[in-house]
Formats: sequence, C-alpha cells, structure tokens
Amino acid sequence: MSDVSRALEQIEAIHEQLAKGEVYRGWRSLPVAFSGFVGLAAAAFEARLDQPVDPWRFAGYWTIVGVIALVAGCSEIAWHYVARASETDRRRSRQVVGQFLPALVAGAVATGALMRFSPALASLLPGLWAVLFGVGIFAARPYVPRASGWVALYYWTVGLFLLWSSHSINTMSPWAVGGTFGVGQLLAAVVLYWNLERGNSDDN
Repeated sequence: MSDVSRALEQIEAIHEQLAKGEVYRGWRSLPVAFSGFVGLAAAAFEARLDQPVDPWRFAGYWTIVGVIALVAGCSEIAWHYVARASETDRRRSRQVVGQFLPALVAGAVATGALMRFSPALASLLPGLWAVLFGVGIFAARPYVPRASGWVALYYWTVGLFLLWSSHSINTMSPWAVGGTFGVGQLLAAVVLYWNLERGNSDDN
C-alpha cells in the first residue's frame, strides 16, 4: 500500500505541475467587465448623493459593493463548478481561487483592524485595497494569462499613489475606489478576452 500511495502522490504532483503550465479559463471577460461596471455605477451613485463622508459608512458601503462585484466577476466560475465541471476542473478552480483568496482575507482583516483602531484611517483603505487586489492577481499569475501582470501593476501603481497621497487628496472620494476598480476590472476583461476568448467561439 505504501508503494501505491507513493505512486498516487507522484501522479498528483505531476498533475499539479501540468496544471501550472496551462492557463485557467474559468474567468470570463463579460462577468469581469460587469464587475467593473458595478464599481463605476456605485461610484456614480455615491457621488450624486453629495453627502459628508462618514468613515464607517464609506468602509461599509464599499465593502458591500466589493462583495457584489466579486460575486459578479466569479459567477462564471461558480456556475461552471456546480453545473458542468469535472472533479479535475473543480480541483483546478479551488487551486486558482486559493491563490487569490489570501489577499482578499488580508484586505478584510486590515479593514477591520484600521477601522477599529481609528476611523480616521479610512482614508488609507482605497490604496490598501488596490495594492492587495494587485497582490492577489499576481499570486494567481501562474494560472492566468501573463498579461494579467499588467493589471496587477496597474492596481499596485494606483494603490501606492493613493496611499502616498492620502494626506493631500481626498482618497475617500467615490471615484478613488469605484474608479480604480472599475477601470482595473475593465482592463482585466480586455486581457481575458484578447488572450483566451478572441476567435475561440467553442469556449463561449
């Protein structure tokens, strides 16, 4: 039995190495683009309210919007996982999402910690969210198109700018979050379409 177990472990390791050499096709351009439009629409809606910025409301509002956008962007993965995926596909989806998940968890924990320490630190959240989202994209890069590195770089650049400028500009503007993530997700959708879907009608 030990030889059989060892052989199975070796086969599993080979499968994992092969999977890293293949581009994951679970994310689709349309759901990802829609998640970007969710961010832009949420920014436009909040901007029209023209209310004084409350740190707790700001953090809560954009946390809810982020969850909605995340569900929208991953809807294709969830549907395929439940309805059509083989066990191999499901394992691969768990691997890819698992690469991205730590950055999201870190963002949630950091948000709670900063707001608990001082609501005034809410001005750091847009930049922090963007940087961590870029980290998540880069962590998943072995499984997604290489051009996704440019999307990660975009989030890092904007995120670092927002962090660095949080003392001099209004980083709690609706567009600091909604604009950043809206444009970033639209850019990600372009990368997915151009590298995975363009001319491949069988995948749609």
